[in-house]
Amino acid sequence: MKTKTDYERLVAHRQARDVAVEAAGQAARLIRAHAGHVEAAAVREKGLHDLVSYVDEQAQQAILEVLQAAYPGYAVLAEEGAADVLPAAEAESYRWIIDPLDGTTNFTHGVPPYAVSIALQYEAEVIVGVVLDVTRDELFTAVRGGGCYANGRRCRVSGAATLGESLLTTGFPYRSFGHLDAYLDVLRTLMQQTRGIRRPGAAAVDLAYIACGRFDGFFETGLMPWDVAAGALLVEEAGGRVSDYRDVRNPFFEGQILATNGRLHPVLLQTLAALRDIRG
Repeated sequence: MKTKTDYERLVAHRQARDVAVEAAGQAARLIRAHAGHVEAAAVREKGLHDLVSYVDEQAQQAILEVLQAAYPGYAVLAEEGAADVLPAAEAESYRWIIDPLDGTTNFTHGVPPYAVSIALQYEAEVIVGVVLDVTRDELFTAVRGGGCYANGRRCRVSGAATLGESLLTTGFPYRSFGHLDAYLDVLRTLMQQTRGIRRPGAAAVDLAYIACGRFDGFFETGLMPWDVAAGALLVEEAGGRVSDYRDVRNPFFEGQILATNGRLHPVLLQTLAALRDIRG
């Protein structure tokens, strides 16, 4: 049987990217239509401080309609309605990984940013990543081997070489607080050694901002595959580096992520050493 050439594979993956962009756009229009109109009674907690609204669910349905019309045989791993058991790291066939509204807490409070995140996985690798920052109407896309783009323009990670010239971003613990002291120790160190640390509240946007050079490093524990799969590919295709806190690549199912411009990865791995065993 004839196998696809690298070029044919890249073309096919770009087509999948275009479909994902269409799906993200459909979801974003729905999200914008409801922004500022979601009442407290329409929001519920899936877990401690983990919110979901009917907008998340409707946005996911809008995404699935587009993706499944174009690729009816592809598997789906999506945040709303996903299985409670963490799925296997490798997909035997193509699989979409979807977060229909990353930053739901921000959205329900009317605070930016929040985003749509769609990735396409094959075996152990993510091959397509799309992040649409709904609040700024910024579209970030990547195809493995094809570079990273922000609103159609090629983008690259920053050139910051030291912590002293870096701006970092993170996510604060909000579900599990058993390791809060260790996290605060790391935070204290980085607050003293960097230009600053931000906490926007949407991991997909954090990663997109690493990819286009706005932030220099990002770390967080307790994340799920749909939070980071698309954004991690953006970072890699923009010349950055992504791992867990032990420097293991493809950390989507590991519950922790470190993404940097590459130059800062070794020093941040060293700084995060105390958090290596913390996954939730």
